[in-house]
Amino acid sequence: MSAASDATPINQYEYDRADAPDDALRLHLNEHTGGCSPAVATAIAAVTRQSIAKYPDYTAVTQAVANHVGVPPSQVLLTNGLDEGIFAVAIAQFRGGAFSEAVVLEPAFGMYADAVEAVGGRVVPVLPGPELSLDRDAIAQAVTTRTGALFVASPGNPSGVSLTTDEVLWLSSLLPPGALLFLDEAYVEFGGTSFLPHLAAHPNVVIGRTFAKAYGLAGMRAGAVVADSAVAARLRRVVPPYSLNVFVVAALAAALADTQYMADYRRQVVASRDRLYAACDRWGLPYVRSDANFVLVRAGERRTALLDGLQARNIYIRDRDRQPGCTGCVRITTGLLEHTDACIAAMEDILCGKA
Repeated sequence: MSAASDATPINQYEYDRADAPDDALRLHLNEHTGGCSPAVATAIAAVTRQSIAKYPDYTAVTQAVANHVGVPPSQVLLTNGLDEGIFAVAIAQFRGGAFSEAVVLEPAFGMYADAVEAVGGRVVPVLPGPELSLDRDAIAQAVTTRTGALFVASPGNPSGVSLTTDEVLWLSSLLPPGALLFLDEAYVEFGGTSFLPHLAAHPNVVIGRTFAKAYGLAGMRAGAVVADSAVAARLRRVVPPYSLNVFVVAALAAALADTQYMADYRRQVVASRDRLYAACDRWGLPYVRSDANFVLVRAGERRTALLDGLQARNIYIRDRDRQPGCTGCVRITTGLLEHTDACIAAMEDILCGKA
């Protein structure tokens, strides 16, 4: 018997089914449902044999990212997906240093805890307050002199709820000297307010960005960390020197240049959220208003019927029932309008018995 069969079975709804059928409607991983810009495919096709044989030069693409976020290139660290940036912070803060604990504000992206624990740190989770708000008393109690990092996302995943600037400033003020606030802005292109304009005055804040969601580069694994120059230099020391390959470099530059394509997708995401809200109102399903490219729906007792019924129709959404504050919830990616409409129609069949 294999090791896999000996292990505890993975909940089929919790598992990130990147192996969903090619013809499936994938609304479970918050991917760009329309694909990347055509300019990206053109740029990748233009990569030459000679370029493939050389280590990539990051100068131009780093400048492009720096221009995009409005900081000097010294404050930008390109990473192999945002995951590598999360690991860089964990390594820098918990390998042989003065800190041993990381505070993670729940519900949270699982990579925060995985990265901290992988390098020997201890995770201190903090449960959310009412309506997935910050529980300020619990957070203040969790942060101690042992806290080397605090991880939080804005907009949050799976909530889609954004922090206010004042909330980020408060979190930053709690940390001991040398600790970092990792602010994950993976979904900020779809709503909410970026903390980037305030970064210069708050060097203990590290902002994580990804080009997987709004730019459709999930398969290329393109991310970035934006931080104070001294912090970025320290993080750069723990990231491999060529972790982005030559195809990713070409793809990222092309994606950033096609601003119209991204803006059109963002408009469709916002409209898709509104359509899903309206449908949930008809069905009597509560939901959390989102600033991201997904909506957390409080399906309650109808959760299993939705998960099973949609998967039977080759539509994949994400079960978030086991995350703190998300009992009975599913998360549905809201991308192209045609895909959202297809999901809503299938949900209508399942919930209203029209199939």
